[in-house]
Amino acid sequence: MLPEEPFSFAVAYYRPYSLEPQLLPTCFSHPHLSFSSLWLHEHSRQAKPHSRPFMAFLQIQNPNKTCGGFLGHEDFVLTAAHCKGRVILGSHNIKEQERTQQVIPVRKAIHHSDYNPKYVFNDTMLLQLEKAHLTAQVSPLSLPKRSAQVWPGMVCSVAGWGCLSMNSTSGAWKLHEVELEVQRNKQCISCYKNSTMKKSSFKGDSGGPLVCNAAQGIVSFRKTDGEPPRVYTRISSFLHGIERTMKCFSLQGPD
Repeated sequence: MLPEEPFSFAVAYYRPYSLEPQLLPTCFSHPHLSFSSLWLHEHSRQAKPHSRPFMAFLQIQNPNKTCGGFLGHEDFVLTAAHCKGRVILGSHNIKEQERTQQVIPVRKAIHHSDYNPKYVFNDTMLLQLEKAHLTAQVSPLSLPKRSAQVWPGMVCSVAGWGCLSMNSTSGAWKLHEVELEVQRNKQCISCYKNSTMKKSSFKGDSGGPLVCNAAQGIVSFRKTDGEPPRVYTRISSFLHGIERTMKCFSLQGPD
């Protein structure tokens, strides 16, 4: 079991509370990232419409860049720290104005106070929203328990609107999903250096949830050549700060 270490979130220069930060190094030095193998969007399938009502599509200002995220509470989306944009909930086909869609204004982007974009440490962010209207097509995904573990060999799933192939320059219009198998950390090291796997995630999927019954990870980064495996931030290592931050900002009320 991994020890829980405290950390803090911040909004710009504002720190709602100060705790010792927990850094999240790469697989070569620390087990707090979970790694997956055995998937590539070319081997994915289109998700059944609205079968993942927690999924959030983040429309970035750059028209060629998108991210994912997930609704963890009616007024909070959890995503990667390098993702920020307009939040659309209840969507399956992002190219259509579906009646189920909700475009929710973002009140605050609350990134981890020790996020390091160079080394992709602490790649987590909460987007505080105006409250979503919960429906059959829009509902939160459960966060893991603090003691939750993701075991090697466990089959999990990821979904997103990311690119469908390595040569693609734009994402999928419709939500795609795929199952994957979690790797051992030691196996990850060798795979990350010289992978022969044929499945991974692509551009546009960052911030989406790794689902193993509950949300266990957040899509974080990949190798620049797009080869597998993809790296996921382990949510249970950040759970205390996530819950405390949501409570803190919810109590503040509207600006």
